[in-house]
Amino acid sequence: MTNDNIEKRPVLVVSLSILWLMVVGGVAFFWHLGSIGLIDETEPLFAEASRQMLITGDWITPFFNGETRFDKPALIYWCQAIAYAIVGVNEWGVRLPSAIAAMVVMCFAFYTVHWHLHKSEDLEKIPPPQRLWITPALAAAMIALNPEMIVWGRTGVSDMLLTGCIASALFCFFLGYAQPEKSSVKTRFYLGLYVLIAGGILTKGPVGIVLPGLIIGAFLLYLGKLREVLREMRPLLGILIILGLSVPWYVLVIWHNGWNYINSFFGYHNIERFTEVVNGHSAPWYFYFIVVLLGFAPYSVYLPVAMARLKFWQPKYWRSQPRSQQLGLFAFIWFAAIFGFFSIAVTKLPSYVLPLMPAAAILVALLWGDLLQEQGKRFSTGVQVNPPEKNTSSPYPQTPNTQPLILHPTPKHLTPNPYFKASAWVNVVLVSAISAALFYVPRLIGEDPAAPNFRELLQQSGLTTVGGIIWLVSAVIISVLLLRRQWLPLMGVNLLAFAGFLVFVLTPALFIVDGERQLPLRQLSATVVQIQKSGEELVMVGFKKPTVVFYSQRPVTYIKQNQAAGEYVRNQLGKGEEISSILVIAQPKKFPKMGLESSDYEKLDSRGAYDLIRVVDRLKSEG
Repeated sequence: MTNDNIEKRPVLVVSLSILWLMVVGGVAFFWHLGSIGLIDETEPLFAEASRQMLITGDWITPFFNGETRFDKPALIYWCQAIAYAIVGVNEWGVRLPSAIAAMVVMCFAFYTVHWHLHKSEDLEKIPPPQRLWITPALAAAMIALNPEMIVWGRTGVSDMLLTGCIASALFCFFLGYAQPEKSSVKTRFYLGLYVLIAGGILTKGPVGIVLPGLIIGAFLLYLGKLREVLREMRPLLGILIILGLSVPWYVLVIWHNGWNYINSFFGYHNIERFTEVVNGHSAPWYFYFIVVLLGFAPYSVYLPVAMARLKFWQPKYWRSQPRSQQLGLFAFIWFAAIFGFFSIAVTKLPSYVLPLMPAAAILVALLWGDLLQEQGKRFSTGVQVNPPEKNTSSPYPQTPNTQPLILHPTPKHLTPNPYFKASAWVNVVLVSAISAALFYVPRLIGEDPAAPNFRELLQQSGLTTVGGIIWLVSAVIISVLLLRRQWLPLMGVNLLAFAGFLVFVLTPALFIVDGERQLPLRQLSATVVQIQKSGEELVMVGFKKPTVVFYSQRPVTYIKQNQAAGEYVRNQLGKGEEISSILVIAQPKKFPKMGLESSDYEKLDSRGAYDLIRVVDRLKSEG
């Protein structure tokens, strides 16, 4: 279908866009979403706290295993509990809020990039398919098909919901900021910004407003438009909306729990995480360079040139541009602000920089949009491309002079700058390194006491070999394209390779992991439900596996040390007439270390690395 035909059929473009988003988002976030059990140990903590809200009707204070859980505010628990009410208490219900949040971010990015290109002053010079579909489609696909978004978009924790709130709030800000003055649409987008900031605060606390405020403030200060834009944003109304939506829950939870909540949430989980190392999560200053390189792989290699093309060090140029054409600068400041903020924080985790992934995808997609636009100029019918007039003030590729085509043929190849070429060859190196690593993965995996057969099963499956071949073939194809000076298909090869890796390697590997690590715990939990006596305590020794609480729907006492566990069991059995037995889940080798003889307990079930036993007080049972 020709460009003109597509231009004249907007319904077709909309239909193709929706289909693209459904297919990419469906594969990335919804395919087999509930087919794998919950993963210890963070995911079941959220899952069980949400289940407790649903069954107890206490929508204010989160509880896990009989204790308050003040790690995160209530929005994620509310969303999961609502999902339970719709699809049932299962893995789908746990993960559905994260998957929906990831899908919303992807769709919002598609719309924003499309709108930005549609408002371009050089609209007539951009080929219609590129303007209306390809560049925003690339942005959406890169948001969906990267390791960070895949992991957290398919995990039932609060990180993706926070990213959904922050990213959507920032998209609302830009779309409102770029609208014509006195537009009702501008006001609606700004109201959406405030509602979503409130959602971020209810998802993870102060960071929900700190990050959007930091990004928006830096953007407006850079452009010298802080006062001008604040006036049109109606900040007093915004503050009232944010406070009205987010503060009531905090007031109620503090009213119910007092200083215990204040010290735990605001003190430990916010201030201490930023100023001190919490739970051993320390890392060197360059930690997030590695996280972004691998977490946004394989597209991350193009980020430096995508940023450099903006020439963000030229504020005079950017201040002269229409607001609708400042998306690239906004995405850069978005990326840099989050990266810098969490690099300063002392506690470091890979999930902390998840909210910058949409900005990274937009930066790389706009880089490809430049190539697509340049291709449209060079291959225009009846036009010869001459060198552009030099204009050092513009950060974008210069528009060539044109004249009627007489003797010279149209150029066959684009000629990107040497930095882009270098990035493309680094792309080859990166995917080759991934391929080599996958071939050697079975040798690199150490022994896991919770899944002793995993390495052998992974070797037998051949999945790592398949993954190595996928990335090796992609490296060869990219190399051939580079040698033939065909630049535009490079991103398509990367996306197809990642999609193939997700479908044919990563998902089957997760089934193996689940079968070895998590399935035995689900099976033992089912056994506990069947055989546990009234008032009989359940103890787990050596490992803290919260999935047992969720799947058994019973409280569990976790004890790490063998000797302490043995003493605890004997002390509990020595209390009163009513306690005659205790259920224990542990590895078989731990029972002698607990001081238990084979005559002291009855083996009830054995699954994977664990045994379920009943320790009996013989005197009480005989009596």
